[in-house]
Amino acid sequence: MIKLKPASYKVIAFFILFSCSAFIQAQSKKQQQLEAQRRELLSQINQFERLMSQGKKEQKSILSNLDNINYKISVRQNLIRITNQQANNLTREINNNQKEITNLRNRLQVLKDEYAAMIVKSYKGRSEESKIMFLLSSNNFQQAYKRLQYIKQYANYQKKQGEEIKQQTIKLQELNKSLQAQKQEKQKLIEANRIAKRELDKELKQYKELMASVSKNISLHRSQIRAKQQEVEKIDREIEKIIRAAMAASNKKAGKSSASNTFALTPEEKTLAANFTSNKGKLPWPVNEGLVKLRYGIQRSPIDRRTLPIRSNGVRILTNKGEKVRAVFNGIVSEIMTQKNGNNVVMIKHGNYFTIYKNLSKIYVKKGDRVITKQDIGEVRTNKASGEAVLSFVIYKDTKTQDPAHWIYKM
Repeated sequence: MIKLKPASYKVIAFFILFSCSAFIQAQSKKQQQLEAQRRELLSQINQFERLMSQGKKEQKSILSNLDNINYKISVRQNLIRITNQQANNLTREINNNQKEITNLRNRLQVLKDEYAAMIVKSYKGRSEESKIMFLLSSNNFQQAYKRLQYIKQYANYQKKQGEEIKQQTIKLQELNKSLQAQKQEKQKLIEANRIAKRELDKELKQYKELMASVSKNISLHRSQIRAKQQEVEKIDREIEKIIRAAMAASNKKAGKSSASNTFALTPEEKTLAANFTSNKGKLPWPVNEGLVKLRYGIQRSPIDRRTLPIRSNGVRILTNKGEKVRAVFNGIVSEIMTQKNGNNVVMIKHGNYFTIYKNLSKIYVKKGDRVITKQDIGEVRTNKASGEAVLSFVIYKDTKTQDPAHWIYKM
């Protein structure tokens, strides 16, 4: 069997402690990220409840209620999932801390044993006379000098051992405190999840009750969703038609083919488009406060997830009643569309990009106006039936829609 020297044990112990510390730091960072996500989800739920309370007086339709309960269920499920991840992560941290505490205790015991042995040895040779005799018994001056250095080094080492024992004891105490705090935090998370699950059960019950009502007249509700979707698609076609006309005009002016699928940009427009592109992921929200209720792309219908998809060219943002709508970037108001139902639209051009703001009750700008980032351009319309203020926001690059979540900061 290979015997390790005391120094080897120290190296191994240090390596174990260093590895554990690095792992714990990584886990702590992950825990912080999860906590940030959990707080964000809680904030979304609270914000949603507050925004929905603004329209409590209005009698919402079954579909509107179903849509809202679906949103809450989705966020609540995410909250539970993140909280579970936090609890599991804390369990790993607790286990690793317990291992580190065990290693520290073992290390501390080794240090104490070594220190005790040194004290005994020092006691036996404690007299000044024995030290002098040790020096005088040297064969030559060089040996005497080395022995003197040894005595000094031994005294210093003894002092360092005492200091290290003190430091390791403090570290052990801190780890024990940290462990207790982690256990308490885990209990809080478990309790928070119990509450979240109770709320989720209530929401799922409401969802089942609403679905039971919907199923009694499913064809009517399907036709309502289709009619609403057709209305949205009609406006989207008009917007695309306007963009294509502007594109053809820009190419004609530049002496290019009007059939081109890209804009012929002036130097100023190229700079504007480049600046818009460079701000991808950093653009401000089109409202000061809001929640994304419907995201970009094909989404599932609340009543028929298989055969009744909802196509979304942009995002729908639930916000406050009378919330001001603002431009997300510098640009020129290229078009204003007014609708009979009050669902007005503002289109802002940013080179070969367009940002579209739909469902406005009031408009503060006119066609041809130059706008700057965060400038108020209108006001969100509040639906009289549901009492909800929802802004539809779309981004185009040439004639292709973009996912606003890729462009707007933390959307």
